[in-house]
Amino acid sequence: MAETTLAPSPVDLTNCDIEPIHIPGSIQPHGALLALDVSMTQVLRHSANAAALLGLEGEINGAAIGDLLGERLAHDLRNALGTMGDTARPALLFGQAGPNGGRFDIAVHSHRSTVIVEFEAVEAGSEQPLQLSRTMVDRIARLETVDSLVKVTARLVRSVLGYDRVMIYQFQADGSGKVISEAKRGDLESFLGQYFPFSDIPRQARALYLKNTIRIISSASYQPVRLNPQYDLSGEPLDLSYAHLRSVSPIHLEYLRNMGVGASMSISIIIDGELWGLIACHHYAPRTLPMGMRVAAELFGQFFSLHLGALRERGRLKVATEARAYLDHVLTLTTQHDVRDVLTERVADFARLMPNDGVALYIDGQWSSYGSTPWPADGMALARFIGGVADGAIWASHSLVQQLPAATAYAQAAAGVLAIPLSQAPRDYLLFFRKELTQTLDWAGNPDKTYETGPLGDRLTPRKSFAIWKQTVQQQSQPWTESDRQIAEATRVALVEVVMRHSELLQQERSKADLRQRMLNEELNHRVKNILSVIRSLVGQPSREGQTLRDYVEALKGRIQSLSFAHDQVVRGEGGGLLSELVNAELTPYRNQETTIRVTDDRVWLDSRAYSVLALVLHELATNAAKYGALSVAGGKLEVRSSLEPTGECVLQWTETGGPRVTPPAREGFGTTLLNRSVPFDLGGESDLQYRPEGLVARFVLPARNVRRKFEAKAESRQLSGRQSADHPDLPRDLRIMLLEDQMLIAMDVESTLADRGFTSVSTVNSVAEALKLVDRAPPAIAILDINLGDGTSLPVAEELRLRHIPFIFATGYGDGGIIPDRFADVPVIRKPYEAEALLAALNRIGRS
Repeated sequence: MAETTLAPSPVDLTNCDIEPIHIPGSIQPHGALLALDVSMTQVLRHSANAAALLGLEGEINGAAIGDLLGERLAHDLRNALGTMGDTARPALLFGQAGPNGGRFDIAVHSHRSTVIVEFEAVEAGSEQPLQLSRTMVDRIARLETVDSLVKVTARLVRSVLGYDRVMIYQFQADGSGKVISEAKRGDLESFLGQYFPFSDIPRQARALYLKNTIRIISSASYQPVRLNPQYDLSGEPLDLSYAHLRSVSPIHLEYLRNMGVGASMSISIIIDGELWGLIACHHYAPRTLPMGMRVAAELFGQFFSLHLGALRERGRLKVATEARAYLDHVLTLTTQHDVRDVLTERVADFARLMPNDGVALYIDGQWSSYGSTPWPADGMALARFIGGVADGAIWASHSLVQQLPAATAYAQAAAGVLAIPLSQAPRDYLLFFRKELTQTLDWAGNPDKTYETGPLGDRLTPRKSFAIWKQTVQQQSQPWTESDRQIAEATRVALVEVVMRHSELLQQERSKADLRQRMLNEELNHRVKNILSVIRSLVGQPSREGQTLRDYVEALKGRIQSLSFAHDQVVRGEGGGLLSELVNAELTPYRNQETTIRVTDDRVWLDSRAYSVLALVLHELATNAAKYGALSVAGGKLEVRSSLEPTGECVLQWTETGGPRVTPPAREGFGTTLLNRSVPFDLGGESDLQYRPEGLVARFVLPARNVRRKFEAKAESRQLSGRQSADHPDLPRDLRIMLLEDQMLIAMDVESTLADRGFTSVSTVNSVAEALKLVDRAPPAIAILDINLGDGTSLPVAEELRLRHIPFIFATGYGDGGIIPDRFADVPVIRKPYEAEALLAALNRIGRS
């Protein structure tokens, strides 16, 4: 339905589930839209703001696209759409000149025989999508657990995209959702652990999340821009399922306003073709994220989904292996002791097999239990009931009262049950219990807090919708998953063998189980490798001029790995690393008996900027040599020589001989451009590539400011070591801490360090102006100030903090300490990059003063 039809109709949570949100008849006002015929020659519809935003004059509908936009832009749009094939996902053009001045990011896609072109004005200084996606992917690529992945991702997305709150939101089996990770502004209440009902994200919205994996709302109070005409001559509305600018449901906007949210963005998390959850971003003022940043976030979301899927498979394998190992241990004990005694004495140990609130063993008419379970009399009656309905197989229910009304008496303690038969006759059982779901909810905020009620009614506030949902899940537990049932089946097989005491059958079955386990290990290992291969394939092919972000970002294959190594060295080192380590890291995979590689080094140390640039350059050289040059054939030789000149510059010489005959490239692709321009452009140095017939000779000159001979740097006299305050008492974990840091990744590391130590209220700002506003609005109890902010210093903030008697510490690089005035001689100074113990020691020192 269009928004004009909502007002006269009664609005409740049920309406949300049938509203046709893919055909709203309008768009959001931060862009303009043109709808064209399938041949992209004529405009069929346009948004009401198209003329003003694009500077168009005259009638738009019916006009030729070339006349409106210019033949050059019309040609580029056709080419961009042609590269996308049959997919309905948009092709992207960034920074295109508009028909009457201005520059635009443009998305174009074809859906249901209509071509939809969306325009968004380019903001000055917009981030490059390629750099953003590379930065974000690199930060999570090496994480090895689901918990660390979701925790770091929330912090990362908030730091990079700048939203006030970022949540990782996981859908549950009943369709409700739970916030499993959160990064937020310090003064906001927490939603971590909070459940949201199914109705808050209705079915048709979830279907759109699968089709269009990123959705933005620039303002929860925006006025929709109507499409002209809203219906074509056949009476059909325009399907905007894949459009960036699609207007959203007024019911959802009302919901956001009732939460106090001013703008939002969501990134779909899709695993095995199903919507697993969302990366949900909230901002408490209007905010329009540029198209380039959104596309970078979308690509990151795809990488995150694949990585999460791989880690979940790995986790399932680990759980299954641990469960089997424990069962094997129990089986070993039963060979020496009475079976019933062993199982009864170790009933509590069975709780580790799967998530539960209680476990009980009913064997030979005796009831033994641990945790939250029914009383023995009720438990034995339950076992007899299960014997009549389970038919000797595993039986489970997440709402026991629907099957057994008498279970109402203990529904809060045991709303759900999973029963494993221990014998062929329905008599003995191992039972796992789960409490009523509403008893296990962790409501992180204030459940009585009220929000402004809008024209659609207070029943659409998140608090009210939660209350409605809470009523519907009474006397229900968290559902049992397929993984739970698989573990239960493995347990059933093992325990039935024990109870039946068929030693020969036991040995055979255990051998079969071991074989199945080995096959499972191999299969899951294979699947994990396949998933990781898919991840690598996202960055696989070189880019060509005119390709979309989705195409050319694949050129990052290998280069991201190279930068990952460089970044790891930078973080663990002193802001850079040895050139020889970088050279050897790139060439080690190609060392063999058939080729000769010689590396001569002058102990050259590179700063972080040069290290990252050379990581890409050396990776490109090594890859090309292995594919086409001296390292591609037996007998090939490569010599890499670096030296420091008297001027302080570093000269790096790469010489290949003995390979295939070399000819200059016919065209300059991405790799050639990278080799020719990276060092001059990024470092102000020199690059010279000579394609000699006998082999490539490349010479690079790195400026003196980026290099030096390796030596041990001396810490400044005022800097603290992490050992000075090892015995200091801990500060309060709810202490309000302000961090002034203009480098995003460094700020993230400090936030992570403090969060890992239990500090829950850290507010990060990146400029003097933001810091002074925060000090005025919500004064911190303690502050960390980066001295050098690039375009100034943090001394004005230090002056204000001293006036307010708020303690603080300075953070400095090797050369920044001299800019601290003598009047701050008593302020502790720590060295960057931050060392956790030094930082905590400094905080303890000023916190006790």
